[in-house]
Amino acid sequence: MGGQAQSKPELPAPEFEKPWRTFDWSQKEKLKEKLEKFSVNNPDARNVRILLAGQIGAGKSSFINSINSAFQGEIINEALAGSAAGASYSFTKNLTTYEIRNERGEVLPFVFSDIMGLEAETLAGLQVDDIISTILGHVMEDYKFKEGKAITFEDEYYKENPLASDQTFCLVYIIAAGSVNFIERRLFEKLKIVRERISEKGIPQVIVMTKVDEACPLVKDDLKKIYTSKKIKNQMETCSMEVGVPMSNIFPVKNYHEEIDTKDEIDVLILKAVDQIVRSAKGKVAKGALN
Repeated sequence: MGGQAQSKPELPAPEFEKPWRTFDWSQKEKLKEKLEKFSVNNPDARNVRILLAGQIGAGKSSFINSINSAFQGEIINEALAGSAAGASYSFTKNLTTYEIRNERGEVLPFVFSDIMGLEAETLAGLQVDDIISTILGHVMEDYKFKEGKAITFEDEYYKENPLASDQTFCLVYIIAAGSVNFIERRLFEKLKIVRERISEKGIPQVIVMTKVDEACPLVKDDLKKIYTSKKIKNQMETCSMEVGVPMSNIFPVKNYHEEIDTKDEIDVLILKAVDQIVRSAKGKVAKGALN
């Protein structure tokens, strides 16, 4: 007697029926105009300094390039990007600050600083104290970070009395979407220590989740499904829980990598993240230098 063929259980749908986050995909030009009109409103700060920190290969340098690409309408590769997520070394070794320019070549009043990548091991990669010193403005431009050894006041690149423009007014964690479930607990612990220490000073913190196309096939086929993807939302929720940054301050993006021309759907996600970062920083700048 032949038994009835058993039906295979249905797999859960990879996306929500409706976007879980409202997003206007037509706001690119509006965001560009708004950010180009941004003003610091603090005579002691020439610009708003934003610091990028994150795991090795998550795409810090690529994010900076993508911001300039979105503003200038062509692919920009000023910040050298090297390693991929999971690499064993950080391509960035020195503290390097990048200006953001628009299509007319005008320098916008916010800058992004790139630093060495974080590693899970206590004495490997960038040290937590280095991040704190950089945020407070004690680390001079071009300082080469040392494996397992944080900068001290005895170093020639240590600035004892930083100006307001030397200080960071928003810290951005760059985390690759596909690696969230594989990040070692010790690395999340480092990020938590940083968060706790700078939260005391009221410094806003944002997570930019990169490489969403590599993490979710749905999004790889159509970037506009980023806010219907269950996988992307799950990764964002995990980051929020592990690092302690609210979901409203987490922005999934795709950096420019293989493209030779800019695309509106990539640009608008990048610009929305920058808008939130700059608005968060502006509130802190208005309160003056860090103590």
